[in-house]
Amino acid sequence: MPWEKSYDETNVLERAMRAFWARGYEGTSMSDLVEAMGINRGSIYSAFDGKHALFMQALRHYDDVHRRKYLDGIAQQYSGKSAIFAVFESAAECTDSSDGPDGCFLVNSALELSPHDPDVRTLVDACFREMEDFFVARIEQARTDGEIDPDLDARETAQGLLGLFLGLRVLTRSMPRHATIDGVLNRARALLA
Repeated sequence: MPWEKSYDETNVLERAMRAFWARGYEGTSMSDLVEAMGINRGSIYSAFDGKHALFMQALRHYDDVHRRKYLDGIAQQYSGKSAIFAVFESAAECTDSSDGPDGCFLVNSALELSPHDPDVRTLVDACFREMEDFFVARIEQARTDGEIDPDLDARETAQGLLGLFLGLRVLTRSMPRHATIDGVLNRARALLA
């Protein structure tokens, strides 16, 4: 008789994601995952092919739920400059958020694993490129709407915004000094003046 899952895969993946997000890859043991996911070690290996494969699925899940869907909602709710400012302001407010563990799971994973894990590096790089493309699209929309200088280089500005955004995500995790965070927000606004 073939083995059958007796759990909701999305639910256990969400729990694994939160465990990795809270402790990092290296800080999360298989025992931590068994406890967090509520399934036994054998089921984790059968369903997810081990810790690294589970981590990669959890990181993709985070990206889909916490970045892609979020940015899609921002793009529908705001236009041009307002969408960019909304993303930055939301990230700045993460110091007071109870949505999840501290920081951005993608940024945390990039800092912990990208230097020596090519799978994580490739996934994180693709996510950051999509974030840059989001900024490019909003800048182009803002140019079309007459909100910013029509000669502003969309790609170069988006790359600057991405760097500021990633720095902001690190700052909100490591030292949530409001003056420093306000400085990053002001610099992002200045790029689009």
